[in-house]
Amino acid sequence: MTNLAKNLTDTTRVHAGRVAVRVDNAAMTYHALDEASARVAAVLHERGLKPGDRVGIMMPNVAEVPVVYYGILRAGGVVVPMNPLLKAREVAYYAGDSGTGLVFAWHAFAGEARTGADEAQADLIVVDEAGFPDLLASVAPAEEVTDRGTGDTAVILYTSGTTGRPKGAELTHGNLISNTEVARTDIVRAGPDDVIFGGLPLFHVFGQTVALNVAVAAGACLTLLPRFDPEHALRIIAGHRVTVFEGVPTMYVALLHRPDRADYDVSTLRMCISGGAALPVEVLRGFEDAFGCTVLEGYGLSETSPVASFNHPGRERKPGSIGTPIRGVQMRLVDNSGQEVPVGEVGEIVISGPNVMKGYWQRPDATADAIRDGWFHSGDLARVDGDGYFYIVDRKKDMIIRGGYNVYPREIEEVLYEHPAVAEAAVIGLAHQALGEEIGAAVVLKPGASATAQELRDFVKGQVAAYKYPRHVWIAAALPKGPTGKIQKRDIVPPADLAAG
Repeated sequence: MTNLAKNLTDTTRVHAGRVAVRVDNAAMTYHALDEASARVAAVLHERGLKPGDRVGIMMPNVAEVPVVYYGILRAGGVVVPMNPLLKAREVAYYAGDSGTGLVFAWHAFAGEARTGADEAQADLIVVDEAGFPDLLASVAPAEEVTDRGTGDTAVILYTSGTTGRPKGAELTHGNLISNTEVARTDIVRAGPDDVIFGGLPLFHVFGQTVALNVAVAAGACLTLLPRFDPEHALRIIAGHRVTVFEGVPTMYVALLHRPDRADYDVSTLRMCISGGAALPVEVLRGFEDAFGCTVLEGYGLSETSPVASFNHPGRERKPGSIGTPIRGVQMRLVDNSGQEVPVGEVGEIVISGPNVMKGYWQRPDATADAIRDGWFHSGDLARVDGDGYFYIVDRKKDMIIRGGYNVYPREIEEVLYEHPAVAEAAVIGLAHQALGEEIGAAVVLKPGASATAQELRDFVKGQVAAYKYPRHVWIAAALPKGPTGKIQKRDIVPPADLAAG
């Protein structure tokens, strides 16, 4: 029997009475989650769902997400997660491109979901607190789990589309089962007594694998936060006695700069996990000092289910590093001709292993470009040290070429984060007639802190080579962020009066 949903049925047999999912004061046991997912499967069978049919989920982090997620998988369907904030035209694209025939949408977002689903000729089920329980009660649970092959698609995750329209990464049952198991045993080391913080969106692969699927495989409790807010997060950590916190760097920044953070008892935390983007070393150290919990940083992508490397518990941890490849996975650094680069030099990360996607949905050319000779080309640039620890330098496409010199934004951002007034920083390339690109930096200051753009510019200038420091620095009220909280550099708009040359 191969099906990711089997993790739920196996856990329920052993831990039926334990709490599986919590949302504030509401709790759902494994028995209740298993039965509800079996009823979702029955609803899908009644509607004629065949193995491999695509079904959308457009919901925030609510308890109904795991109910529907495992129900779709149980019935043999393919989950197509969607950000609940998508507009109708985006819903229509996701549903149309994937051939989704049915979308489960949270009631607060049903308007856009319905318009988009109609355009894509897909049906819609509105998930609310009245009609949805009635729908599930109208069918008998479909107890059996549909057998799927290891190579059968379980989830189609649409990438952010930074280089054109979003592409659907096909993650198989084998991909997700293997990545969940390694994450559970080697990284999170999760057990039934753990309470895992679920503030990462479940429509994103990080939250899906390392929070939801790991929690279910371990029989742990997943405590959900529909929309990240640092005060609400601290209340959950203290009130639900969270043992494992998982977040992206902006969440760590927000918690670190929360003035009343010391008012909350966070002593139950045994592990903090960071991913999704590079965590500035200053933030890592500041958070560990303030919260008394070790932060372990890892690396992965939607296309790798997602975890590819990690600073493993029990091994040496190197701040600023994404660690070493996880069990069963290989990582190399190559140049533009595909040749491996020497230790200490910059190359593109390529990945091979059971976590690498089947391909991009109905995009054979894009798949062939991304996966060559069994190696997935990440587009991320890194160095590796003599101990095999990898250090992200930057996204290949984010690299700035100023007057023929390569400048890696992350290096400059790390320096900016060392300034005591800086809360967040993003370095981008600005068009320049003579140099090709000039370096710009958008900075958000800590609450109550003050610093001028000139002061920040000089601060960096004193610590890096002359060609690297940002000639243009501006103070911003906030930086644009994507659904996971990752800073979206492509959406940063420099001040109108900025003259880059």
